[in-house]
Amino acid sequence: MGTARRPGLIFLGGFMSDMSGVKATALESFAGQRGLPNLRFDYSGHGASGGRLEDGTIGGWLGDTLEMLDQLCDGPQILIGSSMGGWLALLAALARPGRVRGIVGIAAAPDFTEQLVHGDLTLDQRETLMRDGVVYVDTPYGDKPYAFTRALITEGRAHLLLDGPIAVRCPVRLIHGRGDTDVPWQTAMAIMARIETADCALTVIKGADHRLSRPQDLAKICAAVMDIIEGPDAASWAP
Repeated sequence: MGTARRPGLIFLGGFMSDMSGVKATALESFAGQRGLPNLRFDYSGHGASGGRLEDGTIGGWLGDTLEMLDQLCDGPQILIGSSMGGWLALLAALARPGRVRGIVGIAAAPDFTEQLVHGDLTLDQRETLMRDGVVYVDTPYGDKPYAFTRALITEGRAHLLLDGPIAVRCPVRLIHGRGDTDVPWQTAMAIMARIETADCALTVIKGADHRLSRPQDLAKICAAVMDIIEGPDAASWAP
């Protein structure tokens, strides 16, 4: 048997976020200081990638994630998923259980298309969505409104996780802001209640919002990554 190797890190951003954000670059610096492989990328329709956001779906962005995992990464990986990226991290772990050796969910938002978009749209917004196939909703996180499409919501129903057991068995660390008004911190509790791994821990940060980008928040994210790297499972990292 060869010498055990340390895992690589893959950052999965949120909906309408990109790989130049504070969390992505902080994790790249963290990985570089420790000699860990690190990957950050933009889904189709996001950041520097081609395509239109309005054409994107959860399944399509999961496909982007699995392509990066399969083609650009070698050996075991820890997925660090922010918001929608937390949903994609769980889905990727289900699709590639032999490659994903840990997950850090940052304000993870599984099922957000159903619970936080479709469920929160006003009657007028739902009518617009049905008529035009897309509705634009203002956001405090940038100049562009969120673009929610009918396809995003309907296709997302094929990937819902919170309606039954989540058969993810790798170590999972969840970090959520107590003041998150976009994805309620109770979502993290719902993940914990359904995920099958026995190695799942939740940190709720009082005073933190959805972004979790303050220096103290970034420190907790990096500590969660190290907790997985140095945990009891470390001896089994694939050679």
